[in-house]
Amino acid sequence: MLEVETYTGGIVETNAYLARFAGGTLLVDAPQGVSHWLKSKKVKVDALLLTHQHFDHVLDAAEVKAENRCPIYAWSDFDRDLTLENFFGAMVGSSFSVPEFKVDHLLAGQSHLDVVGCTWQLFHIPGHSQDSVCFWQKESNVLWSGDVIFRGSLGRTDFPGGSFKQLVTGIQQKLWPLPEGTQVYPGHGTPTTLGLERRENPFL
Repeated sequence: MLEVETYTGGIVETNAYLARFAGGTLLVDAPQGVSHWLKSKKVKVDALLLTHQHFDHVLDAAEVKAENRCPIYAWSDFDRDLTLENFFGAMVGSSFSVPEFKVDHLLAGQSHLDVVGCTWQLFHIPGHSQDSVCFWQKESNVLWSGDVIFRGSLGRTDFPGGSFKQLVTGIQQKLWPLPEGTQVYPGHGTPTTLGLERRENPFL
């Protein structure tokens, strides 16, 4: 059975996931502080997957890449409109800047990804962020959902480019056909399953 370790950090308690496969070690998302966490565990990662580029998921992306010399996989190139740093800074009255990073492997237009010895199916589901992508691995039956779907909730759709209808339609069309027992690891909060969310999520 796949073992997944969770790191939660940053001002909005964002999750990063560390998973070891036969072909290597994978990190999903890079919230603030995850690079120090990896170093404290003496773990090196072979690849960093980004579910989307909102600032709370990528603040440590540049540092993780530099420390681990690992490639970054993301739906889109680095884009400060996607990070929301200016939008969020204006909301809280304090400016900040996400350290710029280079995306080594662009996923836009692709349906599958081969990394760390595994094949992942990709589901582009905008609505929370225009670059949101979910990663599903059939053999382990795990889904990294980012901020697309949470336990009993969905990602916010009131950010620039957001759309509640687009998000719900994407979930229903692309995620519901997956097995009910699929383990969902979201960008915030605790894990869930697709079956539980189909039955009980009040937004769906």
